[in-house]
Amino acid sequence: MTLLVFSNLLLWVVVLIQLAVIFALARQIGILFERVSPVGAMISDAGPAIGDTVAPLELPNLNGPGLTLGRAAGRSQLVFFLSTSCPICKALLPALKSIRDDERGWLDVILASDGREQLHRRLIATEGLEGFAYVLSSELGMSFRVSKLPFAVLIDKHGKVVTKGLVNSREQLESLFTASETGIPSYQAAVAGMTS
Repeated sequence: MTLLVFSNLLLWVVVLIQLAVIFALARQIGILFERVSPVGAMISDAGPAIGDTVAPLELPNLNGPGLTLGRAAGRSQLVFFLSTSCPICKALLPALKSIRDDERGWLDVILASDGREQLHRRLIATEGLEGFAYVLSSELGMSFRVSKLPFAVLIDKHGKVVTKGLVNSREQLESLFTASETGIPSYQAAVAGMTS
């Protein structure tokens, strides 16, 4: 009888250990899903559609003379919408600096936000963003219907929206350039077999 009780207790211990292992694995899978972001920028249907011409918009620049969005004398523009309180936005700043330096020959990188100028000037100073055009304009965010950050819009040298979307990683940011090169506006469109 004691052997039967012992084996039963041993089986219960094994079952409890298995439950703990299953719980730990499920937790790790959840963490992996959080860390691995979807491939490509998440396209938003709001705002100007891909292929639409951006209405020229005169904007003040915190780091220099004003600029005109949608008309950059034969240069493309990457507009990156950020916030001073967005940790993902701040994590993408080194990637934006690299893009600005590597693509300097054809691309202007513009940082865009709204809110209190003092907070943005502090961000410019602490993150070393003096080399970027930095605009504060709620009108700009509303014209593109930006609802979540960080959000980016790639405008070609003719002032047309090439692609746009929510970008949470360097890979998603770089997918905007892949869309420009391939003519496929997003990873989602590629899966669906669409081209722009």
